[in-house]
Amino acid sequence: MRQPFDPDAILAAIARGERSCGEFAMRIARDGTWYYQGTPIRRLPLVKLFASVLRRGPDGRFWLVTPVEQGLIEVEDAPFVAVELRAEGAGDSQLISLRTNLDEWVTLDDGHPLAMRPQREGGSAPYVRVRDSLDARVSRPTFYHLVELAEPAADGVEEVIGVRSAGRFFPLGPIGD
Repeated sequence: MRQPFDPDAILAAIARGERSCGEFAMRIARDGTWYYQGTPIRRLPLVKLFASVLRRGPDGRFWLVTPVEQGLIEVEDAPFVAVELRAEGAGDSQLISLRTNLDEWVTLDDGHPLAMRPQREGGSAPYVRVRDSLDARVSRPTFYHLVELAEPAADGVEEVIGVRSAGRFFPLGPIGD
């Protein structure tokens, strides 16, 4: 059972020298909305501040980590959503950048790969690595923009389409799907 967010308990834990404060009453919904105690956090600067201390543990759980405390939060899918696409250049010199719902731009490259992942409801969906082990789910309109840029695999051996960015090919799926 989830423990309610209790500032006094956090202060007491810090006073005892403990850093872990259990579960915070925070959740990031599938659409990228951050909630505190069931209420959406509407102030973007505050969400950006929380996002700056968001980490993912080796066990896949999400933590808000500050120098004095850390607490678990719930993430329904991915902590970020890619909501806009910008493409520059063509061929191997093409660069595709995605903007997250928190106004952070990432360019698809070795450090920020695009990957298709299976979904519980069937099919697959695209995700891009934003930083560390934190990903953004690519929104449907942004994915359609990616598909507009798609081309067959350059080697012709693989029967897949994908996009090129920073000299790398990122598969989107089999040709004909």
